[in-house]
Amino acid sequence: MASAYQEQLPASPDWLNKGDNAWQMTAATLVGLQSMPGLVILYASIVKKKWAVNSAFMALYAFAAVLICWVLVCYRMAFGDQLLPFWGKGAPALGQKYLIGQAKVPETAHYYKNGKLEKAMETPFFPMASVVYFQFTFAAITMILLAGSVLGRMNIKAWMAFVPLWLIFSYTVGAFSLWGGGFLYHWGVIDYSGGYVIHLSSGIAGFTAAYWVATYHLIYYYFLVNTCVATCRYLIMYLFTFGKRIIIINHKVGPRLKSDRERFPPNNVLLMLAGAGLLWMGWSGFNGGAPYAANTASSIAVLNTNICAATSLLVWTSLDVSFFGKPSVVGAVQGMMTGLVCITPGAGLVQSWAAIVMGMLSGSIPWVSMMILHKKSSLLQKVDDTLGVFHTHAVAGLLGGLLTGLFAEPTLCNLLLPVTNSRGAFYGGNGGVQFLKQLVAALFVIGWNLVSTTIILLVIQLFIPLRMPDEQLEIGDDAVHGEEAYALWGDGEKYDPTRHGTQNNNGNSSVSPYVSGARGVTINL
Repeated sequence: MASAYQEQLPASPDWLNKGDNAWQMTAATLVGLQSMPGLVILYASIVKKKWAVNSAFMALYAFAAVLICWVLVCYRMAFGDQLLPFWGKGAPALGQKYLIGQAKVPETAHYYKNGKLEKAMETPFFPMASVVYFQFTFAAITMILLAGSVLGRMNIKAWMAFVPLWLIFSYTVGAFSLWGGGFLYHWGVIDYSGGYVIHLSSGIAGFTAAYWVATYHLIYYYFLVNTCVATCRYLIMYLFTFGKRIIIINHKVGPRLKSDRERFPPNNVLLMLAGAGLLWMGWSGFNGGAPYAANTASSIAVLNTNICAATSLLVWTSLDVSFFGKPSVVGAVQGMMTGLVCITPGAGLVQSWAAIVMGMLSGSIPWVSMMILHKKSSLLQKVDDTLGVFHTHAVAGLLGGLLTGLFAEPTLCNLLLPVTNSRGAFYGGNGGVQFLKQLVAALFVIGWNLVSTTIILLVIQLFIPLRMPDEQLEIGDDAVHGEEAYALWGDGEKYDPTRHGTQNNNGNSSVSPYVSGARGVTINL
């Protein structure tokens, strides 16, 4: 054996595969680049100019906050020892003894009903530190995708509280159940790289947040005796009687301002494409890193990812041209996104012809839900999902999971899945059961995110208003952050000659000689 591959203690133990470790760290970096700067740039440019800074900051904050929460407690809640069938035991992932040892996911050993081992525990040939960081990038992008539903009106302080709570009580449950050795993992549900854990959950949670924050609730409490307890400063009204106390609680982030909902154009389409490009190319690490090895499944996953994304983009664009008479760059980005999301649950488990079929469906079904059903549904009209995350992630993620239940190829399944002889319904055998498993798992993810997101928001509302004041909504970034995306004079401000004057020989301020010229060429947006 060449010396480069021999054990070199203590830095290169005999279990370390340098190629796998190098690819895993590369894949993690690619996924990280999808969020930072990919989605930061995409969000900043796809929204109205007055919300560019706020949208970018929400993504930036989530990326940093998720990392700290992840290593403090959340990684081992998602991939550690079992606490409940759907949740792991939380603990820090910070000690060097833990991080430099061989990676393992302790609850992934799978057994037959008679107790015989069917598939050994996952023990990738690289250190635990590599898998901790790789899985962090997945958690971070999930949180940032969710943010797309509430851009342009959510109180930044409420968002700062929401991120760690949702990560702990929602994301870790889905991750452990489907990836970390939870009940859905051992039942044989297929979620290759996050169609359910990431995209379905972020789409449903985002839609739920956008719904609940737009709803008022009236809660009645009855007391036997007259009492007067005021413990929460953000409750709108207290009415007390001898037999009854009525509390009206405003759980409202609410929709954007009417002017923003009616007109919300991207402030920089070309920069939006740059962010979308980072997202697309980064997806090779997203799906290519899921097998925890630079193996054949990883290669298939990368190829299928790009095939499905390209097909979906072309189908979405064709539909735009057919119905609206012209192609849309924003629409092309949406089509790209739905293709990437749809292939994710089965990227390394379906054949490449199936990736084309999935791309055709992901470019058409979410298009119909966004362009047609959304306009006809009173519920969808009521919920102000800023970037349409429900359509591009929840619908596309659910579609991908169900299509994986149809097209999962038996040979490819045996390369990765814990349950032997898994296959999609298209290949006969027990494939019909696999499709039903995919459906049941989707219902679990949807239900959990509906409930957990609702509870988290209602609790936060007791302490922090979820919605920005109308004064801030009118102005945008300058009011919220004291910063603006583009330093163009005259954008929303009144001209003040005293701020643009010159000093004469006597030291006194005088009006600038270029006042007329400046006012003549500056457009007051």
